[in-house]
Amino acid sequence: MKNIYIKTFGCAQNESDSERVKAFYAEKGDVFVDSWKEADIVIINSCVIRESAENRVYGLIDNIKKFDPKIEIILTGCLVPISKNKIKGVDKMLPIKEISFELEPLRDKTRAALITISSGCNNYCSYCIVPYSRGQEVSRKMEEILKEVDRAMEKGFEEIVLIGQNVNSYGADLNPSKPTPNPSLDKEGRTEMDKLSSVSMGKRRFHSLFPKLLEEVAKKGLKKVSFLSSNPWDFSEELIETIAKYPNVDRLLHLPFQAGDNEILKKMNRGYTRQEYLDLVKRIRKKVPEVRFSTDIIIGFPGEDEAAFEKTVEVCKEVGFEIAYINKYSPRRGTVSATLYQDEILMKEKKRRWKILNRLVNE
Repeated sequence: MKNIYIKTFGCAQNESDSERVKAFYAEKGDVFVDSWKEADIVIINSCVIRESAENRVYGLIDNIKKFDPKIEIILTGCLVPISKNKIKGVDKMLPIKEISFELEPLRDKTRAALITISSGCNNYCSYCIVPYSRGQEVSRKMEEILKEVDRAMEKGFEEIVLIGQNVNSYGADLNPSKPTPNPSLDKEGRTEMDKLSSVSMGKRRFHSLFPKLLEEVAKKGLKKVSFLSSNPWDFSEELIETIAKYPNVDRLLHLPFQAGDNEILKKMNRGYTRQEYLDLVKRIRKKVPEVRFSTDIIIGFPGEDEAAFEKTVEVCKEVGFEIAYINKYSPRRGTVSATLYQDEILMKEKKRRWKILNRLVNE
């Protein structure tokens, strides 16, 4: 039996992963302590979305080894797949994909159960390292997710948070290979190809199973159902209608827009324009009048001059976000933006812009 301490950096998906890691070691009879100074083994679930997050991982490793070199350090999370060499101070690398979803998570949350529905991302925003650290998007089977929801409810959870890098595209990899389109119409006037696709931002996209999954979870009578994170380009009309239909779906929607300038959005490979994003907000508000929005913003992306920044400010004023997670751009090794663009905006200027937006939205 070992004393285990788990430190989780990063997003809600990492928190969800850590709950399964905890279950994995509990099955061995290990116990968990509240401080790494009391541990035989420290498990670090790492985040690499920003340089500062990665540096905090290295800082913790150094502090542990200086305190007691005999403490075993196991590294898991997003840093493991992109590490080409063994990291100094780390005794073992544990790829998170080795931790089975069949394990019943030992949930740290007492109010809301975090349930992962997919992992990875296929979108390749130019600044984002997730497709390299998490890999291509892989969806869990719907029946497995619904069974986990049932088990969480049996344990007293009244709130569920569905987790994925892009929940809106859930199930795209579960669809059968594209059939030969059948031009004949069904009773609703749809062709076979219409059934396998959905409309988002006026463009026909693959058919997402997420509206169906969200509906099946919402029908179970939970007090609240939330989801993270949703990308605007896959926010279909079907999803809007599902949210409107079920009042227990959280009315605080997280809808990242990242930047308000079209040229910056194009360099980011975001797949939509400023106006398309604003139009989506309007469509959601029309169907769900009580909706509120939170968002992600990157300031100081290469090429963002003062005029481009002001367009981001304008979007914040027009939408009226309840919360904004504002990040100062930092190039991540291996991403397109780090390869193509110079990080020429000074940190002093990034901090100035951060303060402006933080005062506008969060204070």
